[in-house]
Amino acid sequence: MPLRVGDAAPEVTLHLQDGRAVPLSEFRGDRAAVIFFYPKDNTPVCTAEACSFRDAYTDFGTLDAEVIGVSADSPTSHQKFSAKYNLPFPLASDTDGAIRRAFGVPKPLGFLPGRTTYVIDRGGTVRLVFSAAFAAEKHVTEARRVLAALAEE
Repeated sequence: MPLRVGDAAPEVTLHLQDGRAVPLSEFRGDRAAVIFFYPKDNTPVCTAEACSFRDAYTDFGTLDAEVIGVSADSPTSHQKFSAKYNLPFPLASDTDGAIRRAFGVPKPLGFLPGRTTYVIDRGGTVRLVFSAAFAAEKHVTEARRVLAALAEE
């Protein structure tokens, strides 16, 4: 079942490209988390999305949020992708699809991995669910908008 705004974020472990396994709950209390699911490293729309998050990374830091990208690619693929595009945020490998299933990320056409961004507040509550397969930059815009609103609360 897909997550909705107001739901508690699932407790998942993120397997990062540097080999660390980090529970999502590690971010609770300290900062918000922006988790963007994307289909595949080094594809045109996915690269545009990752680079959009890279270019706005300072803004996310100012809004007390950590950005995390998630795809089914291996840690090695993520290391190369991150280095090639100078990505300042971690990438998590979801090779078995467990994280994607825990979040309920939809599959357009029933087989393509979905492109969905979530904003999770400091308390672990989902504050944004945004899906758009081809509007890569809009994921950044929507996440910043929600984080700015949270900062004003």
